This record gives sequence, structure tokens and C-alpha cells, in this order.
Amino acid sequence: MRHSVLLASTALLLAAPAWAEEGMWLPGQTPALGDKLKEAGLELAPADLGNLKVAPLNAIVSLGGCSASFVSPEGLVATNHHCVYGSIQYNSKPGQDYLTDGFLAKTYGDELPAAPGSRIYVIEDLRDVTAAMNKGVTTKLSGIERYNRLEANRKALISECEKQANRRCDVRPYFGGQTYFLQQQLEIKDVRLVYAPAGGIGNFGGETDNWQWPRHTGDFGFYRAYVAPDGSSVPYAKENVPYKPKSWLKIADKPLREGDFVMVAGFPGVTQRHWTAAEVRHNFEQVYATDQQLRADYSAAIEKAVKGNKEAEIKYASILKGSDNYKKKLLGEIAGADAIDLLGRKDRADAEFRAWVAADPARTKMYGQALTDLDALVAESNQARVDSLRLATINRAQLLTSAQLLYRWAKEREKPDAQREPGYQDRDRLSMRERLTQVERRFDAGVDRVLFEQALGEYAKVAADKRNAPLEAKIAEIRMDRLYGDTRLGNTSERIGWMDKPAAEFEASSDPFIQLAVAAYPGQKADEDKAKERAGRLQAARSAVMAGQIAFAKEQGRTLYPDANGSLRFTYGKVMGKQRDGLIWTPFTTAEGLVAKQTGRGEFDAPKAAIDKLKARDFGRYADAKLGTLPVDFLSTVDITNGNSGSATLNARGEFVGLAFDGTLDGVVSDWSYDAAINRTIHVDSRFMLWTMDKVDGAQRLLTEMGVGQ
Repeated sequence: MRHSVLLASTALLLAAPAWAEEGMWLPGQTPALGDKLKEAGLELAPADLGNLKVAPLNAIVSLGGCSASFVSPEGLVATNHHCVYGSIQYNSKPGQDYLTDGFLAKTYGDELPAAPGSRIYVIEDLRDVTAAMNKGVTTKLSGIERYNRLEANRKALISECEKQANRRCDVRPYFGGQTYFLQQQLEIKDVRLVYAPAGGIGNFGGETDNWQWPRHTGDFGFYRAYVAPDGSSVPYAKENVPYKPKSWLKIADKPLREGDFVMVAGFPGVTQRHWTAAEVRHNFEQVYATDQQLRADYSAAIEKAVKGNKEAEIKYASILKGSDNYKKKLLGEIAGADAIDLLGRKDRADAEFRAWVAADPARTKMYGQALTDLDALVAESNQARVDSLRLATINRAQLLTSAQLLYRWAKEREKPDAQREPGYQDRDRLSMRERLTQVERRFDAGVDRVLFEQALGEYAKVAADKRNAPLEAKIAEIRMDRLYGDTRLGNTSERIGWMDKPAAEFEASSDPFIQLAVAAYPGQKADEDKAKERAGRLQAARSAVMAGQIAFAKEQGRTLYPDANGSLRFTYGKVMGKQRDGLIWTPFTTAEGLVAKQTGRGEFDAPKAAIDKLKARDFGRYADAKLGTLPVDFLSTVDITNGNSGSATLNARGEFVGLAFDGTLDGVVSDWSYDAAINRTIHVDSRFMLWTMDKVDGAQRLLTEMGVGQ
């Protein structure tokens, strides 16, 4: 890693944090945090912790939505059960229900191809490219011109980076585009499902326990990375061999205790801690209520449509799980915002910053106009957000989405590759094909029709001038019976075959879903251009305001770390429960608690073999002497969000002690503001993982590979 560049660009962001636990830190910030890390209990050298050339950070990987880590020299990857759930579902069918029964490959040859599109991304570099991104960007550019210039610069940087074979690169904005970093990763395309415990362990408690404490869920599973015999990254082939990572995490052999230092490394998705007070208020007063209701209706429609149809239940299991998870999180964020007075907190912080700007003519000259511009743009953007939620519901119709992707692919192929939209360049061909292939095992025509009809009802609630009139007219002309009766897009080979056809063939097609895609395209393109214009103006205003926020924080001696954006971060804290009036949360849950919850039905139906051994206190070497039992899950104060699922939890020596998999419902408001009094992360304890592998599922082959065999 290029420490000198990264440190120079992040040093100005650092000051003493308000709480040791708060912050999703960039790797290059570790040396400047050294004293705080050591004080908190870190036993590694802080500079080594931030070094992407050595463990532990170079053993941390992304799954493109979840986080994970190498835990063996043979490319074995540990992550959450819910992160491999899509691959478990994809490989399941009636009579082969891995969702319920679990899956364990006895040999390398038994390991199953993961769902199409599965990837393991190995972090290699994270470097500052702000100067290159700002080349040619001036205040004279219009919004769309600014957007296009930044996008051209971004594509050029990515293209240069990806001249290295098998690399996947991306440039992400930090502080609203005040700074940019390029993230370089090795892309491994052959991913295989190795092991997932039974659903009664991996998803014990289901939606009832989701986002709750106490928790007794063994939320873990394993993939393996494969490459060609010459070490190159290629799609699945029988002759491929396990990838040899440069580093892998050692499984801790010392017990984790209350108060111990822990850290989590992964790829957190998105937080909004630097949004303006007006954005936050609109989100909680209008957007979230609509979003939560839309997701609740969506889940209910799926449940009703698949009831009594086992094949359809399996096909939609992953989709339903994702919808249920997020709708519950939204409820938690709404409640959490009230509990911590989020809106009042944001109003006060906003007022303090604006007063600081107004108190000095130089600061007013530097940041005042940007604040005015940002306020106007936020108001403009807020108006479109609720409508966008309703309009987007039609994308739940998988054949319509497939047709739109295919037609857009054809239209983009009419341009030189460098001028195509992100997601439609030559570099995206394989992932596009895999995305279209996934449909075959996650689609049922009857269910899809129900969801499409429901979506059209929501779509119609938006004002007519904001809807796509040609699309609506074409749907009315074709009607539902013909849409689903005459299309051939439900056939995978037919669907994939459209990838190489020119736009003219789409425009002449009689396939009803293709006709919908062609009718919708002009309006979608016009809406996209309007969004780009607004995004360009937003970037100009927000980046300037964030420069002011950085200066304000530095003057106050505060940290201003960037919002999460899918890039590699680490966070640290301690193993700790919490208490409030009349309620005490101990930091560990145990085997006894799991047995007490067991009903043998529904969401609380762990395998009999597991329950029998727990009742017999057959804990083996995995028992905790101080607790006097087998730990299952634990709480910590580390700062995480979506995308951190599957992140390795490490002790003070950088050793693997578990996996982060959830937060508590009252603390999910941390996407907007961290509060040390309520924020807790839930981890599955590595000792429960190892016990399940050893005592329940007989995964001794994997235990030996991980260095913890008998």
C-alpha cells in the first residue's frame, strides 16, 4: 500500500474521537490513531494494522455486498450464513433442501458452484486519486458537464487500473467528492459453496429474533476461492484449483472475555452521517414510512403467492429474506431516531456549523454560497425521493427488468466502450450474463405476475407527469395475459441470446416484455439525464460544504471520518453488554439460552443432534471456563452497518474470534448518528462455530485446514 500518499490525504481528517468506539476508519488512518488504538488495547503495531500487504487486512475480502475473510491457506472464506444464503437457495430444490438441512462438502470435488454472479474480491490497494478526478473540473461547468467530466475521469482511472489482468477497480467519493480514492481488488470469479449449517442453526430465531438481543444464531457459512492452475482468475471449471491467499486469519486459541478489545474489518455499505438536517428530516418524516410500507406489502405478496408451492417457496426464499430484513431495520431506524432525538441533534449540529461559517467573512466567502446551493438542491432532490420509491417497484417484475437490461445493453453497445454507462461496458459482460442467468432459479411466472400487478398499483399513485406514459400505454395495449403468455424471456437460453442482438432487433420484436422495454427507454433516458444534471450540481455544492465541515471539525479537535461507501474500513471497540431501566443485557449468550428457545417448530427448530449435545453439555474444548458453558453470540461496541455482514471480528492480536452479523434494533439508527449508549453489534462467537462444525456436522476436514483440528 502507498502509505505516504494515503497518510498525507487523511492526516487532516484526524483528531481525538468523541468515543473510542465511533468511526469506520480508512486503513491509512491507523498510524495517526495509534495512541488511541493502543490505549483501547490493540497489541499489533497500528501501522501494521493499516498495511494492506500483511495480515490482518490483506486477509479481508468483499463478496460484493457482504464482507468475509480468508481462514486457511487453501482459499477458504468465512462469512455469514445469510451472505451465502443466495447460493444455498440457488443449489436447492424439492428433495434437496439445503436451506433447511444445510450443506457440507466432504471433499473439494463436492464443493458446489455458488450462485451466478458470486465473486470474492481480494483487496490490494486503496490510493488517493483526487487530483486525477478533478482534472478539467471547473466552476464554469454546468451540472451535466461536471457529472460527465468526473465520470470520464473515473472511467479512465478504472481502465488504466484494469490493464492489470483479473483486477476489478473502482473510484469512490469521500466527503461528497471532496476526496476520491481508487480501490483495487483481485476479482475471483470461481466461487464455491463449501459449508453452511442447517437453517435451524444458521437462521435460528428467524425474523422473530432478527435485530434483537438476546440472540442464539449460528450465522456463519463458508465459500472457497478457485483459480485456474496457472493462478489466473477464470469462471468455474472442473480443473480449477483452490486460490492461495497471501495471508489468512489465525483462529484465536484464547477465550474472549467481557471488556476485551475487538475490531471488525470489512466493507460497510452506506451511511448518511454527513447529510444535512433537511435531508435527514425529510428521510424520517416521509421517505422511510413509505419505504417500510412498500416492503411490508411486497413481503406479504410473496408469502401469499408462494404458499403451498414448495418449489416457488425455495425460489423466492432469498428475495423474501432480504425484504423482511430491511423492512424491520427501517422500523428500528424510525424508533431509534426518536430515542436519540436524531432530528434535534442534526438541527443543532447544522446550526453550529452555519454559525461558525457566518462568524467569519473569509469563511462566509469560502462556504456560504455552497451552503445556499446545497440547501436548494436538497429541497429539489427531496421532492423526487418518495416518488422514486413507488416508481421503482415495477423493477420487481423480473422479466421486465431483464428486458430493460438487455435493451439498454444493446443501446450502449452502439457507443465506444469508454463512453458507455457504468454497468454496460465490456468489463461488465460476464456479470451481466450471470445476472440474467440467476433469474432461472429465482423466478416463477405466476408469482412474478402477482408482484408486477401489485407494483403497477403503487406506480399509479405517482402524479401522471412523473410516470412513463409510453410504458403505461404499452402495458394497457398488451395486457397481462399476453405479457406472460407470449413472452419467451422466461427461458434462460432465449434471455441470454438477446445479449448479442442489435437494438434494431429489439425494436422489431414481437416479444411483449421486449416491447415494454423499448417503449420505456426514451422516458427513462430523459429522467436519467435530469438526475445527472442534479448530481453534478450536488457534487459541486456538497464537496465544498464538506471541506468546511472538515475545517470546522479540525478547529474543534474532533474527528470527521468519511461516511461508509463500500470501501475497506475497520472499526474497534470492546466486548460489552448494556443496561437500561429494568433491563440488563449480558455480553454473551449461551447454550442454555438456545435450548430454552428451542420449540422444534418454525423459526426455533435447531437440529436434534445439536439440541441433544447441548442438553448433555457435550461442549468439548469449546466451553468457556469462566462462563461455565458454551458461548453462542456476543455483543460489542464496534461501529458497523450494512455491508459489514460477514466481517471478521478480531481480537487485540488480530486473531479471528467471530463474525459480525447484526445490530440491535434500537441501534440501527447508527447509519445516521452513532450513540455509544445504545449502539451494539452482534457477533457469532467462533467457539460456537467450531463446536457446530465439530460436534454437529462433522466438518473435521475444514477444522484441520483452519489449523484447529483435534
